[in-house]
Amino acid sequence: MNVKVIRCSKGDSRKLQEIGYQTFKETFEDQNSLENMKAYLEAAFNIKQVENELSNPSSHFFFVSINDEVAGYLKVNTGNAQSEEMDDDSLEIERIYIINKFQKNGLGKYLFNKANDVALEQNKKKIWLGVWEKNENAISFYKNLGFVQTGEHSFYMGDEEQTDLIMVKRLQ
Repeated sequence: MNVKVIRCSKGDSRKLQEIGYQTFKETFEDQNSLENMKAYLEAAFNIKQVENELSNPSSHFFFVSINDEVAGYLKVNTGNAQSEEMDDDSLEIERIYIINKFQKNGLGKYLFNKANDVALEQNKKKIWLGVWEKNENAISFYKNLGFVQTGEHSFYMGDEEQTDLIMVKRLQ
């Protein structure tokens, strides 16, 4: 298995839109209404939104591939790109998503390691993220990486308010 993690560029906007849409839908469509899923996907993954996020210098995207096939992606944020106000010592993992058929191959760990590398390169002291309280697989994954819950915040899926757990990992 040949795994690569590569940084996305502005020219990757269509592929990122496709992978983002697919992975989010696969992960959450069974637990949400069709209307709320459609509203969220159209807002979060329209091409203009993806291009805006890719051009933000405080956000970084990375694809993970197996044998040259894109299998998922990572989005990290610093500064004012973070989805919650945090101090300058923080890096947010906003998204780690793997296409269903590639899950259970350790790709999430590759993407977490990339996020950790970015945090260390930028002299950050902690990595944080929000994870849906009902996403037990992701919560377990993050706990195994040393994240601890420190709070929660609201996430809107269409017109439905959901709760994301805030989890933090302090860096050495």
